[in-house]
Amino acid sequence: MKYHWGFLLLFVAYIRRRNFGGIKYSHKPTGLLVTGAIDDLWINKKGEYIVVDYKATAKDEAVKELDKEWQDGYKRQMEVYQWLLRQNGLKVSDTGYFVYCTGKMDGKAFDKRIDFDVNLIAYKGNDSWIEKTLLDIKKCLDKDTIPKSSKDCDWCTYWNARNELEK
Repeated sequence: MKYHWGFLLLFVAYIRRRNFGGIKYSHKPTGLLVTGAIDDLWINKKGEYIVVDYKATAKDEAVKELDKEWQDGYKRQMEVYQWLLRQNGLKVSDTGYFVYCTGKMDGKAFDKRIDFDVNLIAYKGNDSWIEKTLLDIKKCLDKDTIPKSSKDCDWCTYWNARNELEK
């Protein structure tokens, strides 16, 4: 892949690693401000920006694909980043990459060193769901009543468990 260093470095320096900063877009139909702190951007031969997200974990086996249900959030995150870049007028590749670093747990001793298996995982994003989701979020926020909790919702389960502990 070709790196377009001039503009790319300035842009990445601005958006990367800035929680509550990064890239922003004010969604006019809802008034919602959507932000994202993109880890890295590459550029391909077609002049399209490629979103790159770094992930790290420690497991017995290296992560080589995103095939677990709990990794769906990573995919949605990638799609939001792609959407944000497009909303800011940039030409963006549908394919992004996860650089997945898996800490090796098979060492005989720690010795102040961690070795990693590093895998590049391509992911073809589809941000077509974002517009409707933003409209649904706004509709929910504008209601006079709080939505009922659900046993299938991880956030509701956490909230209800937290409330029980506080009693």
